Amino acid sequence: MWKIKTLYNVEPPATEEEMRAAALQSVRKITEFAIPSAANREVFERAIAQVAQVSSTLLASLVTAASPKNRAVEAAKARARAVRRFGS
Repeated sequence: MWKIKTLYNVEPPATEEEMRAAALQSVRKITEFAIPSAANREVFERAIAQVAQVSSTLLASLVTAASPKNRAVEAAKARARAVRRFGS
């Protein structure tokens, strides 16, 4: 199971690598292919690139008055929640 990461309104901003990873996760979920067949590899990769581009455009277009969340702080909070929920 994959952990979905928030890419909007965080500091530092999402990298191209993170955008591609999120796009890959989405395309895998939609197609149910972890790895596409050779016959589908080109379309699979093209879909990943397109989803990443659209996602990047979306994130650049959104507006908010909220302050960006600090990734390190949010990760520490998530780890603390996991320890409370599942133990050390």
